[in-house]
Amino acid sequence: MEVKLFGAAKEVTGSCYSLILDKEKILIDCGMFQGGKATVRKNYEDFGFNPAEYNAMILTHAHLDHCGRIPKLVKQGFKGKIYCIDATKDLAFVIMTDSAKIAAEDTYHENKRRALQNLPPREPIYNDEDVKKAMSLFSIVNYNEDIKITENITARFYDAGHILGAASIQLKIKDKKMIFLAFSGDLGQKDAVLVRNATPIEKANNVFIESTYGDRLHPPIDQREKELIRIINDNYKRGGKLMIPSFAVERAQEILYCIGNFMQQGIIPKMKVYLDSPMATRATEVFAKFTQYYNDDVKKTMETRKNPFTFPELVITETVEQSKSINFITEPCIVIAGNGMCSAGRIKHHIRNSIENPKNTLLFIGYQAEGTLGYWIKKGERRIRLLGIEVDVNSKIENIEGFSAHADYNGLITWLKNYKPKPKKVFITHGEGPESMAFSERVKAENLKTYIPSAFESLEM
Repeated sequence: MEVKLFGAAKEVTGSCYSLILDKEKILIDCGMFQGGKATVRKNYEDFGFNPAEYNAMILTHAHLDHCGRIPKLVKQGFKGKIYCIDATKDLAFVIMTDSAKIAAEDTYHENKRRALQNLPPREPIYNDEDVKKAMSLFSIVNYNEDIKITENITARFYDAGHILGAASIQLKIKDKKMIFLAFSGDLGQKDAVLVRNATPIEKANNVFIESTYGDRLHPPIDQREKELIRIINDNYKRGGKLMIPSFAVERAQEILYCIGNFMQQGIIPKMKVYLDSPMATRATEVFAKFTQYYNDDVKKTMETRKNPFTFPELVITETVEQSKSINFITEPCIVIAGNGMCSAGRIKHHIRNSIENPKNTLLFIGYQAEGTLGYWIKKGERRIRLLGIEVDVNSKIENIEGFSAHADYNGLITWLKNYKPKPKKVFITHGEGPESMAFSERVKAENLKTYIPSAFESLEM
């Protein structure tokens, strides 16, 4: 039996595992690469395998770096079932539809440049029709139930505590003997804002585990809320605009939930809060649908706020004209816009129009992949180029690590400690080199053997 990584190997994005057992072939995830131009270019390259040869796919969750290349996979011949939790299916549709829109826009502008150079036009990586074809292959499963994927491969989904519908996977594989493999997917930190804690997996011969934050600890849970309150109040006193680049799935909903609670409790002043992301708006509708996956705190909040993501001061902006009107607002306000790494979406326009004003604040609340605009601003660049112009970074730059949807190294180690007996080997993935190396040393300290695989490397189980 062979496992091979076609992404998220010594890097965070592009998650895609291939598992081959004789003629049975399955995939776990097929996500997009995110980061600088060289990284993004990988999305347009061949997969490294023939999609038509694969029988099925298991989708751990609906973040772009885990589901973003599924329509391309289907476009190139994949016809198997795609197994996932119900909330993941709905969120994946939102994510992939938006990705197709961005691909069309990017290709349009790229082809204008190519025409000037007498180069042939390019096609987008996929379109809406490819997304629809992909959605027809989705098959809903429940947590904690055995699902027969192929003749000799059975899967069980465990709550990963990461985002709504996220799962870790245990595979039961009938080879010469029974083999158990576990794939962490992305693991959430304990006591997340919205979702429940991860459910442990207790049996596996080998484990594949993410290491996004394998080199650090998150601040205490209560500290992240205190920091958010401090930053909101500070920005309000300075009379500025608080810009929050946010991922549309989970992070936007977490921030809306917290701000709504703060205003209800009188901890922050009441002010307009603009959700300037059509994708985040659609994702929030999905969140409101699957309330069974909320943690107890959110369910308690719903006794007084039926929809935990809405409040009187919230303004949903759908059209481009509504988004542009935010530029002319002079009173203190909060703008939540995508995307979280400032590499696309409406946040780029808000940064261009507002970053030179020292009254304003730009707050990062999530991972910034190397090479993205968010990465460089967070790193301290004082002059940036975006949307064709250069601007000075005069606004206050803030960062809150505690809102990460990923577990820190303590959370990852705690998840590993649930295995009885200990796995034979732990394969460390979904992390940049330094993070994966640091986490490997911590796993070794637990008397576990580790290995950090490279992309396209064949691993015999």
